[in-house]
Amino acid sequence: MAEAAKPVVLPSDGIAAPLRFAVFRRIWLASLLSNLGLMIQSVGAAWAMTQMTASADKVALVQTALMLPIMLISMPAGAVADMYDRRVVSLASLVLSLVGACVLTMLDWTGHITPNILLAFCFIIGSGMALFGPAWQSSVGEQVPPEVLPSAVALNGISYNIARSFGPAIGGIVVATAGAVAAFAANAVLYIPLLVVLFLWRRKVDVSRLPRERLSRAIVSGVRYIANSPSIKIVLTRTLITGICGGSVSALMPLVARDLLHGGAQTYGIMLGAFGMGAVIGAMNIGHVRKHLSGESSIRACALIMGVAIAVVAVSSEPAITAAALVVAGSVWMLAVALFNIGVQLSAPRWVAGRSLAAFQAAIAGGIAIGSWGWGHLTDMVGVEAALLVSGGAMFLSPLFGLFLRMPPTGARDEDAETLADPEVQLQLTARSGPLVVEIEYRVDQENARAFHGVMQDVQLSRQRNGAYGWSIARDIADPELWTERYHCPTWLDFLRQRNRSTQSERALYQRAADYHLGPDPVRVRRMLERPFGSVRWKDDTPDRAATEVLPVATPAGSSG
Repeated sequence: MAEAAKPVVLPSDGIAAPLRFAVFRRIWLASLLSNLGLMIQSVGAAWAMTQMTASADKVALVQTALMLPIMLISMPAGAVADMYDRRVVSLASLVLSLVGACVLTMLDWTGHITPNILLAFCFIIGSGMALFGPAWQSSVGEQVPPEVLPSAVALNGISYNIARSFGPAIGGIVVATAGAVAAFAANAVLYIPLLVVLFLWRRKVDVSRLPRERLSRAIVSGVRYIANSPSIKIVLTRTLITGICGGSVSALMPLVARDLLHGGAQTYGIMLGAFGMGAVIGAMNIGHVRKHLSGESSIRACALIMGVAIAVVAVSSEPAITAAALVVAGSVWMLAVALFNIGVQLSAPRWVAGRSLAAFQAAIAGGIAIGSWGWGHLTDMVGVEAALLVSGGAMFLSPLFGLFLRMPPTGARDEDAETLADPEVQLQLTARSGPLVVEIEYRVDQENARAFHGVMQDVQLSRQRNGAYGWSIARDIADPELWTERYHCPTWLDFLRQRNRSTQSERALYQRAADYHLGPDPVRVRRMLERPFGSVRWKDDTPDRAATEVLPVATPAGSSG
């Protein structure tokens, strides 16, 4: 039985609205502890590395080892989240990180740790969290209703930034009093609450009547969906640009504390805390911003304000002014990232939600990584102040991309449509029979030809992102009213998947195209098997007979392909 979401009464329906739902509330609180543990572990690992080696490169590689898995396995992790039970995937990934943290603790306790071993286990822990991310984020929509999903996304951002604000300070205290081994042990312990609440969550699982895709095909399907989704491509591109322009803040923060403020580790910690607290403030106001500004206006305002804030950090030599600027920068940074995240979540249907969010993670992590590398090299050439001024200028000018990459409007999630019955079949088919060719004939008044052709361009993107190949639209030169839409799917099973991946808005789009059809007869649909002899693997003595059973379902047959 699925666990019912029973809301408790809270005084406000703002950012706290998702916390009315018991499942989300428990998972959110447990994830806060998990994020806190990861921050403590990062401090412990960096300190342990400084005790083992004087190499700055090795110390810097600790953060790389924790974050690199996001770049390397984000898309496979998203595919796994879509193919399997997201609760089980989350549990497995947390167990991987927990095992890595426990072994690292034991190795440090027994004195068998080396720089390379430390980096290897940081990579293992980071891999577990990279696998956990898409499954966790894509399951948020199952924990709360669609109307509070944006607030839930913002709350998850708040969870991470609360941990980032206080985790390093707590980690420093833990390391100072009990050593790095205590930080590793604390991280391991703080995974346990999240494991428990996920284990107790009785997630409703919709079992597909079709076998799941292979991992490689699932990754390709995800890439195809994103490539044929203009709204998601725009959001990911703007995310990458924002990450590159704003990556200077986190990358150059130690140098800001040392060279511009002439402080030490304490100053560095205060500046990190200021940025993190700003991020919490920004996340708490996401609902207010979305209510009063469009997506493009919000991103534009965030970029302009952050550009100015980075410039203030560059020219300031007073810790109080720099901290205030970082609070502002953290606030608008979190707002922008949360808006990008919401844009992806509400644009992707459930079947590809994990892969879309994995692409978002790769975009933001890749942008920060590329930006950090670039701003670091620029700093070597011109200094910290000049590099930050260039970064602030780039961020200030980044809204110009909105002239041709305008943020799409975001509303409620486009829900999946009802499953269609399989079409009539008189050939004996297997799951691997194919390629399958689909031809749909429309008879359209010549006065509506241009409008019909415009609708069919949207139909093309819909078909292709759901799995169709070789799409075309043709017009009969002898009968100008006759139009033929044509596409193919590699196998019969791929066709069944493509046919039932469409959302409610896509079904409405197909109906718009069908509404142009003239005459008393309905739109004619042909589904044909190319190379039928080789496709169904006939032998010489195999009779040409009809199928007796082809994946039947008890729903009305549709005509959308």
